[in-house]
Amino acid sequence: MPAEPAILVRGLRKSYGDFEAVRGIDFEVARGEVFGLLGPNGAGKTTTVEILEGIRPRTGGEVSVLGYDPASETNAVKDSIGVSLQSTHLPEKIRVHEAVELFAAFYSRSADTDALLKRLQLWDKRTALYSTLSGGQKQRLALALALVNQPQLVFLDEPTTGLDPQVRLEIHTLIEELRAQKKTILLTTHYIEEAERLCDRVAIVDEGRVVAIGSPAELQQKVMGHARVEVSTVQPMPESAPEGLVEHFSAAQFSEDRRRLTLSAPKPARAVVEIVKWLETAGAEIDDLHIKRPTLEDVFIHLTGKSLRD
Repeated sequence: MPAEPAILVRGLRKSYGDFEAVRGIDFEVARGEVFGLLGPNGAGKTTTVEILEGIRPRTGGEVSVLGYDPASETNAVKDSIGVSLQSTHLPEKIRVHEAVELFAAFYSRSADTDALLKRLQLWDKRTALYSTLSGGQKQRLALALALVNQPQLVFLDEPTTGLDPQVRLEIHTLIEELRAQKKTILLTTHYIEEAERLCDRVAIVDEGRVVAIGSPAELQQKVMGHARVEVSTVQPMPESAPEGLVEHFSAAQFSEDRRRLTLSAPKPARAVVEIVKWLETAGAEIDDLHIKRPTLEDVFIHLTGKSLRD
């Protein structure tokens, strides 16, 4: 018998007066899975996550978080989850260890707070005032507060926004450690490469609906027609391509000196074979050739017509 999902959402709706922010969202998150929610501002991601966290009531639909209904069993949900917001604000005069100990007191169970501070590279800052921390240190503290109750499920809302690359890498490593420990993670992010690296599956949300769901590779496969083949040659390419080649690509563009060709191909591997045959026959020596696979950004634009940051 399959395990009960960590999160189950069916027909979720949320309205504010006449405005419907969430319009019938459906998805499941398996236990131990890293699941990403991608979408532009105003897509309904934050509203959906706040409903799951028990912060905001829903207008309609079915929601289960670790077997609890966050609307009617709010305390049980909050005791079992960890939440790290995009922006966390604490009193400026509170010390790092005081913040962690305070939050630990809110829950029925607690992690080893000293070990947690060491793990998040905050041990040397344990007596520092919150106001003296750098942006990266504040975000690591927010993660410590999210993990202080040894949660089964962790919500990470834009956990690396505005951080420098080194701190982002540190947080990616932490998320991968949590995955190795079979923690369930729901991640919202604007960084496509972050979702591709960390998420087992993602849901693309637009205008209050899920428009696609699957692993990054599955979603990329859906827009394989947008795979791009780029080839450059030592000698100029012939003025015309054989008919058999044309059927394998579209949107072909030659450079002015005809030594570089860029094209979109629904079957890029087959197109490459035909291109190589054509150029060998024409006596044009290949200097470089590669295939650029569609990214999640390409998928998102293809499905919504928008940039993720719109």
